[in-house]
Amino acid sequence: MKTFQVVGIGNAMVDVLSHCDDGFLDANGVGKGIMQLIDMDRAVELYGRIGPAQEISGGSAANTIAGIAHLGGRTAYVGKVCDDQLGAIFAHDLRAQGAVYETPMAPKGGAQETGRCIVLVTPDGERSMNTYLGWSEFLTADDIDEAQVAASEWIYLEGYRFDGPDSHRAFAKAIAAAKGAGGRVSVTLSDPFCVERHRDAFRRMIREDVDLLFANRAELLSMYQTEDFGAALKAAAAEVAIVACTESEKGAHVLAEGQHWHVPAIPTKIVDATGAGDLFAGAFLWGITNGHGHEAAGRMGCIAASEVISHIGARAEADLKALFKRHGAI
Repeated sequence: MKTFQVVGIGNAMVDVLSHCDDGFLDANGVGKGIMQLIDMDRAVELYGRIGPAQEISGGSAANTIAGIAHLGGRTAYVGKVCDDQLGAIFAHDLRAQGAVYETPMAPKGGAQETGRCIVLVTPDGERSMNTYLGWSEFLTADDIDEAQVAASEWIYLEGYRFDGPDSHRAFAKAIAAAKGAGGRVSVTLSDPFCVERHRDAFRRMIREDVDLLFANRAELLSMYQTEDFGAALKAAAAEVAIVACTESEKGAHVLAEGQHWHVPAIPTKIVDATGAGDLFAGAFLWGITNGHGHEAAGRMGCIAASEVISHIGARAEADLKALFKRHGAI
């Protein structure tokens, strides 16, 4: 048995969550429902304008790893923070979930700080993310512990991290270490605009190295440059052994071993859509690394996504295993 079921690699952020209306978004030039990269000055400006806020450790792949750890999975995470207040919050919260986090912190006082994402949640539950990457952007191959990666059954790569200047080399090093030790590779596409920026690199990695592809409908359509969702699913399944694609309130599609399962969503009142895809991926990975089938893992993913969108924040609050049992997933 390997030390870790999943090692995640991606952004290390602290989410600053605040409620607002559409008028606030318009007045402050915030695009609704998308992720916008911002610089430090914009982050300070926007923070000064929002109402009461809650600070919660985030980062897409970190949320996924926290979800697996919440379920009792053996996990580790690689992501860059600064030795500052927000960096300490990030490290504490992730370790408190049970994940191993050993990435060396960048020294304080430099040109960057710990990254943060100002998440503005409108009454319809939609989240508009304003992301200052900070030190998270500067993850390098030197931050990859090859022995740790080799000790994992799966690695989970965050598509957002493709925006970093050295992240492609970091991913390549992690993939080589994982594959060399018999591990498998999963990746999440993260965002359709991220796909647009890095489509060629994504496609090359997907074809050559990826065993499990996570995406939502918009990301998959962007990746395969089509408006035909069925065609996009087939194209992905032709390149990857396992495809897990979410479709909001329509649930999720899981394609593996020549089969295609449609898994219905679990109805719930949407309070904050942040982290739905992250927790779907976490529950799915926990499912398949604990001997459950692909369809069952898809059901677990939809259950976990439903739980996380029912409250503020991208980390599970309810007992996910109990929810899996209640809905017949295990």
